[in-house]
Amino acid sequence: MPGATETQRWDDGLIARRASPSATRDARGDDLLGGDDEHVPIGGTYGGSLRVRLEALRELLGLSRTRLEGGALAEAGRVLDEAAARQRLSAHHTVVAIAGATGSGKSTLFNALAQVPLSETGLRRPTTSAPIACSWSEGAAGLLDRLAIPPRLRRRPLAGGAEELSGLVLVDLPDHDSAMVRHREQVDRVLALVDAVIWVVDPEKYADAPLHERYLRPLAGHAEVTFVVLNQVDRLPGDAADQVLDDLRRLLDEDGMALGEHGEPGATVLALSALRGEGVDELRELLGAFVQERAAPARRLAADLDAAAEGLRACCVAGGRTGLDEQVRDEFAARLAEAVGATAVGEAAEREWRRHAGRACGTPWLRLWRWYERKRTPGSALPAPVTPVEEEPTARQRVEQAVRTVADEAASGLPAPFAQAVREAAVRGAEGLPEALDELAAHEAATTAQRPLRPAWWPAAVLAQVSMTLLQIYGGLWLVGQIAGVLPPGLVVPALLMAAGVVGGPLVEWACAGAVRGPARRYGQDARRRLQAAAAGCGRARVLDPIAGELMRYREVREQYATVAGVGAGAGMRAGAGPGQVVGGRERGGGRR
Repeated sequence: MPGATETQRWDDGLIARRASPSATRDARGDDLLGGDDEHVPIGGTYGGSLRVRLEALRELLGLSRTRLEGGALAEAGRVLDEAAARQRLSAHHTVVAIAGATGSGKSTLFNALAQVPLSETGLRRPTTSAPIACSWSEGAAGLLDRLAIPPRLRRRPLAGGAEELSGLVLVDLPDHDSAMVRHREQVDRVLALVDAVIWVVDPEKYADAPLHERYLRPLAGHAEVTFVVLNQVDRLPGDAADQVLDDLRRLLDEDGMALGEHGEPGATVLALSALRGEGVDELRELLGAFVQERAAPARRLAADLDAAAEGLRACCVAGGRTGLDEQVRDEFAARLAEAVGATAVGEAAEREWRRHAGRACGTPWLRLWRWYERKRTPGSALPAPVTPVEEEPTARQRVEQAVRTVADEAASGLPAPFAQAVREAAVRGAEGLPEALDELAAHEAATTAQRPLRPAWWPAAVLAQVSMTLLQIYGGLWLVGQIAGVLPPGLVVPALLMAAGVVGGPLVEWACAGAVRGPARRYGQDARRRLQAAAAGCGRARVLDPIAGELMRYREVREQYATVAGVGAGAGMRAGAGPGQVVGGRERGGGRR
């Protein structure tokens, strides 16, 4: 059986122990998460807006996976993956990293908080070559495995340590400005996974550009899970510590990081001396309250969502009004009608109507003369010439121009990926559109070539024309009979009958020609409208509907993005994003050393 001294040994986490019920109660009487105990997932706290935002981000990625670039999707996908991974691990622990520059006193502060020398300190640089973890309670093995901290670098404080830090997992990181690339990569990797971070700065390097440009400014949206500690204030004389602390607050404010002052949420900024212990108790008290809230993982995730939303803003938020209004649709239909020759088809239909009217209502002698003229003139009976081949490319170019115009109108104001998707959808739909319009024009031409419908007054006009012709024939025969002596002489009556027939026939034809103008014009307009409607329907099915589908997808993406970003979403949205931004400890863009 282990002796009394056994309880004072450090537990480096090599073996997950099953603790007795009396030994696994914390100050509040709650069960700590042992190695064999079932973890309470943080997923239970993914409620309300946070869960909705995660679902919206997942839906957004599904809708835009084939349209957005890999970089923007990779960061958003990383947030989802890390949220799921953190949800499966202990909710009773809060992982806090201590980060800083060379010689800032990170390891000294780490040891001061643990109250035992766990991390090596000294003048040799770099002193910390790999992350070292200290857990104030059991059950954090899964969290440390996620950070890839090997068992040999896992520590425990002395038994009977500060109970207010129960649930804290403190990680001492290498220098973020180390000359060794491997150390900087470890810092970036761990910072992307921890729940909170304590930045340790000293009076000499608190304003260094690498610290602010690579970390504090890009991570300004994570202010609620950030502590900024001005260490080594014992080296400053008089009120110089207050002046340096005020200047540090000014720099953080310029970085866009909200400061937790006057009850407002934001970063905690304080001064201390880890070597002499000045201010360490205050930091320990603040950390204890921070850990006992057990809200750091959710706050970190909310900040990551804000940063991911900011990274997707350029790809998901339009710069102006989007969509196709009725005017653009009507102009597209008009261009297609012009390309298909709807006006010419209508005019041809109107001429066809008039031709049929002339045949039905014209005098027999005039029709006989026209027939004679057609027979006498060579080639007059041939069909109308076919449209020259050189005009076909012109019609095709008009169709292509109409498609390009409507695609540009639809893509106007859209983010670049969705504008490109709209144009590609229009181009795919335009394939075969000229041929389809040619088929519609041929079908309409064949329809108008058939005998058009006649108005109700045509039989009366035909009967009047026949009557005039009979009067001419009757009067002529009467005169012939008088000349031949068969009939008694009398020229007045037959002459009047012939004159009435001769004059009445053209008058009937002239009246019919005037009466047919309105029906012929309406018939031509109907033919033109039919072809216009058919061309518009073909263009809508092949071009406008695919464009509308892409616009609908964008609207869905925009709605999901609005949910991800939230209304007045956190400091991450307020801080914005710039070139070389580091989100969750990983860099997007320049600034990588």
